[in-house]
Parts: sequence; C-alpha cells; structure tokens
Amino acid sequence: MSGARSRRKGANYERELVHRFREVMPGAEIKRGFQTRSGEEAADVECPVFWVEAKRGKKPNIRGALTQAIEASPPGRMPIAVVRDDRADPTVTLLLEDFLELVGEWWGLRTR
Repeated sequence: MSGARSRRKGANYERELVHRFREVMPGAEIKRGFQTRSGEEAADVECPVFWVEAKRGKKPNIRGALTQAIEASPPGRMPIAVVRDDRADPTVTLLLEDFLELVGEWWGLRTR
C-alpha cells in the first residue's frame, strides 16, 4: 500500500473512532488530534481521560501502538491502543493497572 493511501486509511479510522467515542461520551469534546510526521504532539483521538493511539491495517503492531501511547501520554491521561486488523473487529489494549482502575470505578458505581 502506498504511503498516501496508508495515511488516508489511518485518518479515516481516526474519524470513525471520533464518532464512536462521541456516541458513548455525549457532550465531551472529542476530535482527531493534530498529526505531524512524529505523531508525538497529540493523541490520534483527543478525548477526556484517554490518550488514544489508533492503528489499522493488515497486521498492526498492538504492543508497539500501546508503547507509543504510553511514551506520549501526559500524566492524568490513560494510554490505550485501539487496533483494527483489516476486516476484523477493533480491540483495545491497555495496561493491567489502568484496566483494574476502570473496573474498580465501574464496580463502585454499580454497587452504590
């Protein structure tokens, strides 16, 4: 796949994720991050709480995407990788400690 076509595919996937996050976080400011060649200035999807690194392709590198999110995320933002293989459902990868924090908050709200 050519570089331009690959970038366009990635940008389309980021736009798709913006819509998905807006559906479950109504009222939150969610948008595509400003991308440069390094990709370090902004998350792929800007939203509260999470630092989203999005990857889509034939066999995207899940661990690499999470590492990129961890290295770029500022304090207070949970790094996640949202990865989608071609013709497959997307997956989300995050650190176990971050996942347990989410589960703990969910459980606390559920048992009130």
